[in-house]
Amino acid sequence: MVEQSMWMRKVAADPGHSAWYVERIRGMARAGDDLAGEARMVDAMVSRGARVLDAGCGPGRVGSELAAAGHEVVGVDVDPELIAAAEHDHPGPRWLVGDLAELDLPARGVTEPFDVVVCAGNVLPFCAPSTRVAVLRRFREHLAPQGRVAVGFGAGRGYGFDEFFADAADSGLAVELKLSTWDLRPLNADSEFLVSLLSRG
Repeated sequence: MVEQSMWMRKVAADPGHSAWYVERIRGMARAGDDLAGEARMVDAMVSRGARVLDAGCGPGRVGSELAAAGHEVVGVDVDPELIAAAEHDHPGPRWLVGDLAELDLPARGVTEPFDVVVCAGNVLPFCAPSTRVAVLRRFREHLAPQGRVAVGFGAGRGYGFDEFFADAADSGLAVELKLSTWDLRPLNADSEFLVSLLSRG
């Protein structure tokens, strides 16, 4: 067993947190908010019909958009309540419960590697600090030879951008691009958000 994720610690402290989060996303969708920015970027990175791993998929916000665009999507999240919401709201992709630090999709019958792994929505800061390098290694292991990882998370969440870049190097991933938004604005010293593209190195 790996160290429990920060997300599941939050859920243990507040059992209603997952339901609140699901309803928050559903409410934003009902209001017509743009929830597809990450998916648009990922869609532009791959050919139609690509294999996409939505790592830390939550209730399926990103993965469902990519599936609608014609990609083959597998989503994984540590929180069973979020996976249940993804299955209910977005049938079609394969949604699986699992800790990203222990990700072994071939053992669960998903044997083909992925063209892209997308990890959006501040997932990495919610991983237990002791597991972050392991999570990134698991991403690398699930990539096709020319595959890439797209990671995005905000500053001020206990996981510095420089720390992330060091962990990526330790995991065997090479940083290809550093951005500050999912709409391709460059990263600078004052950026409050990081979007990074990584390859197998």
